[in-house]
Amino acid sequence: MNRDKKLFIKEKVQELRLELSDEKKDKKHTRKKMVLKKIIANMTMSNDMSSLFPDIIQCMDIPVLEIKKMCFLFLINYSKLKPNMALQALPILIKDLNDKNPLIRSLALRTMSYINIKEFTNSIIIPLYQLLSDSDPYVRKTAAICVAKLYCINKSIVEENNLINELKKKLHDTNSIVVSSSLLSLSQISEHSDSIKLDISTSYANKLANMLDGCAEWNQIYILEALINYIPQEENDAEILAEKITPRLQHSNTCIIFTTIKIILYLMNYMHNENTIKVLSRKLFSSLIILLSKDYEIEYITLKNVQIILQKIPNIFENNIDIFFCKYNDPLYIKLAKLEIITKIANKENIDSIISELKDYTAEIDKNFVKKSIQSVGILAIKFESITERCINILLALIETKIPYIIQESILVIKNIFRKYPNKYESIISIICSNLNNFNDPEAKAAVIWIIGQYSNMIENSHQLLNNFFSTFSDETLEVQFALLTASAKLYIQQSHDNQNFILSLLKKVIEDTGNPDLRDRAYMYWKLLLGDNYTAKKIIMENIPSITLPLQNFDQKTLDELCLNLGSLSNIYYKTPSQLIAGSKVKEIQSSKVLRNRFNLKKSLNQ
Repeated sequence: MNRDKKLFIKEKVQELRLELSDEKKDKKHTRKKMVLKKIIANMTMSNDMSSLFPDIIQCMDIPVLEIKKMCFLFLINYSKLKPNMALQALPILIKDLNDKNPLIRSLALRTMSYINIKEFTNSIIIPLYQLLSDSDPYVRKTAAICVAKLYCINKSIVEENNLINELKKKLHDTNSIVVSSSLLSLSQISEHSDSIKLDISTSYANKLANMLDGCAEWNQIYILEALINYIPQEENDAEILAEKITPRLQHSNTCIIFTTIKIILYLMNYMHNENTIKVLSRKLFSSLIILLSKDYEIEYITLKNVQIILQKIPNIFENNIDIFFCKYNDPLYIKLAKLEIITKIANKENIDSIISELKDYTAEIDKNFVKKSIQSVGILAIKFESITERCINILLALIETKIPYIIQESILVIKNIFRKYPNKYESIISIICSNLNNFNDPEAKAAVIWIIGQYSNMIENSHQLLNNFFSTFSDETLEVQFALLTASAKLYIQQSHDNQNFILSLLKKVIEDTGNPDLRDRAYMYWKLLLGDNYTAKKIIMENIPSITLPLQNFDQKTLDELCLNLGSLSNIYYKTPSQLIAGSKVKEIQSSKVLRNRFNLKKSLNQ
């Protein structure tokens, strides 16, 4: 490792050229290897080595695998920059395709498939066709993967030369590595084609499942991923296949576990035996526990995917809520992900323990975690009316701490509780109004202003409180400014004549002084409305309060299906499908079958 570090030093091209052309006795090419390593290291550091192209091509003829690897890597890197120079290497690569060493044959083939130059593409077709039937399985594996690479470069040339059919023949190869690589290649091709599909029969799906034990980890992943293309046609097909792959749920490889979970969730759509579904759900639970006990990065990915699984199997964690309770040494991103899940799986049976846990979290040091915990208290207060009063008491205790950011977040939550349960908890307004100092969060300011406007008839000095906010009107954000205008209109409707004149003067000042047209129009609209019929103004301004909705992540059935079919992928961390993130991505769907069950019924049976 230390020797390799010494290679990553900027070298002069001329000096490297001299070293490379040194004709001193070097039978084992030791010096050449060292110079090539320096060149590759400099290339990696983005130092331009392209002028060494002729010297590198001369080295390509040396029949040493390590030297060829470095030369071919150089060729791949600079072929776009100097395509004419790259063409000089083509005869050497074609010759290497027939080398007696299978590793050199594979290396030459892989190198040619990486280079997007017409002459390379045309020259690879016939050798690729032959190498798909090579005597060595490593060469056949490389050839299978190269078909997909070539398809990305030139679809028509692959289809015209019948390479897809040749690739499909490799699905029945005697070597499991070749089979898994062919499955990977066909899966990638089908992702970019409307006409080419990877069709897997029941007998072949079971054959693949039986093959898993003899495969290396990556090959197991390729095979499991391919099973997403299998469509069960008979009632027990999905159950039999799921039973065969369930041992992979206890594997040491995280990717294998994730992929197995994905396939089992997919197969559940075609199952009708409720006991089998429940048994499999318990096994999924055990495997998710394994993933949650791994490194933080894996735990985070698991937590984000658990959000999706919970909509598919809502009660999978109902008796094990404590596994999502935050540990003192959890990183912030883990804690926040756990809070999302806690609020989602809360029910009447576990709500008491959750509220007690959240109360403890509000005493933590991290501001973001405390804020999210307070928000979670508010969500549960809205979700379960039976614990709302308890949540209110927690929030009032937090306000009494006199810590500004805690007060602001608590008032934000209380505003939503007021909207959810009107005319029920307004007795605490006086406590809120006595804690309005040092507000700096625009959202919290807007919440307080909303409370003052909505309940001004219950607040003795409401006009004075509002005037205090108006004193810094020009410095406030638009959110706060709009909230002030609406609160002023509400105050006008509910207050005495003296205060009404005061409010009209405030609105008039905004109309005359503000430079924002939206703000000016809103102020003018309120001013005209308030000067008219009071009954009409009250009906428009006071009675249309939007209903509060829970900020919980729920997906429509189509999106949920696609998220489940992409379980463990990067896009799922953002709760987005690949088609939403990457233009041109193929939309994955649950395919129709006579044994496909209604997903609503599946969810219902899992809840029982």
